[in-house]
Amino acid sequence: MTIFRPNRRQMLAMAASAPALSLPVAARADLGGPATGNPAHFSFTLGEAKLTVISDGALVLPASGLGVNADPEEVKAFLESYFQSPETHYSHTNHLLIETGEAKVLVDVGSGNRFLDTAGRLMANLEAAGVDPASITHVVITHAHPDHVWGIRDDFDEAILPDAQYFIGRAEHEFWMQDGLATTVPAEMQQFVVGAQNSLQVEGADWTLLDDGQEVAPGVRVIASPGHTPGHMSVVVESGGQQLIALGDVMTHIHTNFVHPDWFNGFDMDGAQTVATRRRILDMAATDRIAVLGYHFPFPGVGHVRREGEAYSFVPALWQWG
Repeated sequence: MTIFRPNRRQMLAMAASAPALSLPVAARADLGGPATGNPAHFSFTLGEAKLTVISDGALVLPASGLGVNADPEEVKAFLESYFQSPETHYSHTNHLLIETGEAKVLVDVGSGNRFLDTAGRLMANLEAAGVDPASITHVVITHAHPDHVWGIRDDFDEAILPDAQYFIGRAEHEFWMQDGLATTVPAEMQQFVVGAQNSLQVEGADWTLLDDGQEVAPGVRVIASPGHTPGHMSVVVESGGQQLIALGDVMTHIHTNFVHPDWFNGFDMDGAQTVATRRRILDMAATDRIAVLGYHFPFPGVGHVRREGEAYSFVPALWQWG
């Protein structure tokens, strides 16, 4: 298995300067950010469970990391046809808080202040949503990439939610915690390995390692969804006969991953496995009419999967006002 693909080097180098990038003038209406910010949380119900999507901000990455196994000109034309920049990929970060019974389950902990300046807003946005971070009882990590786990530590290198129970896939934990892993990856990836290991060894977090199908709390379980990382897990919420899958990074683009599910990205660690997993979950969600939440989809990122021949489309959920 090829773990890290060469074009990651370009992606990471550009990511370091990405906040300074600006979109070129193009034949589309790019919406700029407001002066005072937007609401960064959205609540809804699934059966008896209360779900809240809470933003950690956004990532600004090069679009060259998308569809790396396809013709670059085809990818560029596709992005432009969907009014997307062919140079810059602006990616939202949508966390899920699940309130069911006595449990408050948070999926992933964001970037903290250790990754891109455009992210790291999860704790502030939790409080803005009226959620006391100390009330969170369970934290599930889908995978150990920076934007999902580096926010686990506070400025004193202690767990930012010390009273919560922490969960991660067994295979994911075993991969990142391999002895000597940092010496076997390209130099530009060593920071990812060190960051993952520091996060997983943070003081105050005792890990429960999960296998496929295990339950975190009543009505909340994980399903194995490897490819993006070796032990990636997605989170399934079930209540009142309704289901939702928090995808993690099984799908990271609201257009390419549905219309071209066989395209994988430079940041997918095993492209072939990523595609196989994606197709399996797309088929399951479309067949069983399961709602999905995309971590990197446009906020709030919740909707449905519609089958269209050998491809799919994303149908945003129709929200109901309280």
